Amino acid sequence: MPVVKPINLNSSDRPSPLRDITSPSALRPAIHRVFALTGADPQFGERVLEFTERLFRGGIWNAQPINLRYHDFAHTLQASYCLLDLMAGYKRDNPPGFSPREVELGLAAILLHDSGYLKVAGDNEGTGAKYTYSHVLRSCGLAASLLPTIGCRLDEIDFVVGSIRCTGISGNPALINFRSSNATLIGCMVATADYLGQMAAPEYPDKLPFLFQEFAEADVFSNVPPEKRAFATAEAMLAATPGFWTKFVRPKLDKDFQGVHRHLAPPDQPDANPYFAAVEENIAIISARSAATTPFPANSAG
Repeated sequence: MPVVKPINLNSSDRPSPLRDITSPSALRPAIHRVFALTGADPQFGERVLEFTERLFRGGIWNAQPINLRYHDFAHTLQASYCLLDLMAGYKRDNPPGFSPREVELGLAAILLHDSGYLKVAGDNEGTGAKYTYSHVLRSCGLAASLLPTIGCRLDEIDFVVGSIRCTGISGNPALINFRSSNATLIGCMVATADYLGQMAAPEYPDKLPFLFQEFAEADVFSNVPPEKRAFATAEAMLAATPGFWTKFVRPKLDKDFQGVHRHLAPPDQPDANPYFAAVEENIAIISARSAATTPFPANSAG
């Protein structure tokens, strides 16, 4: 009989390409690796990373530090790492790949895609989670306001904003007037990296209670009546997560985002996508927890 490996419900010590990608110092080597591969300017990569870190720490403009535990700065870094892998894989599969500036602007887009969760000075009620349903638009506005300070032109800002608009639950590159096919592809990659940066992260199962809290705050702020909210309890959201992956995210990655996830797998092993493997591992853990009496680890909701 084959040996069935037990699922560890409480440990985040699981294989994932995003392991330990939780600080700028962990992302920086990937920026230099992919920028060297694509001919992009590593100084721009350093500048936009440092700029975004300062922004999320409350050190730029009038933004307050990020105060969310699901859509935190670690998520931004993990999504950025996935995007770098996607752009490197695209160059391998479709030489010469993207232009150096397209790579630079793609990184700017993913680093700023959740900046709309940031509160500003004087906004003293609740957390940035209240902006869940408007954070994409707020991210676009913030990017348009701040990117000129790091040398981006108007057409480049349009490129970045278009990519950001691809993210969010209703993001669809086909509905955005991109100026080139490469811009469309990078928009697809930014949105794909956003989903996989969340769901392939080793801590994803443990962070789901924080996501429920964010939705709950957003529903109250947006005056969504209880009977129209997506989830009444954290346990209900947990139970729905496997179906969210199989019935919504996977089809959306394949169709709306043009299956760009294929560039994450080796050309001779199209089914060996390490990000998908990490998501499937997380989904197995979530399914097991959903079937258990106490689905979330103690103190996971903080």
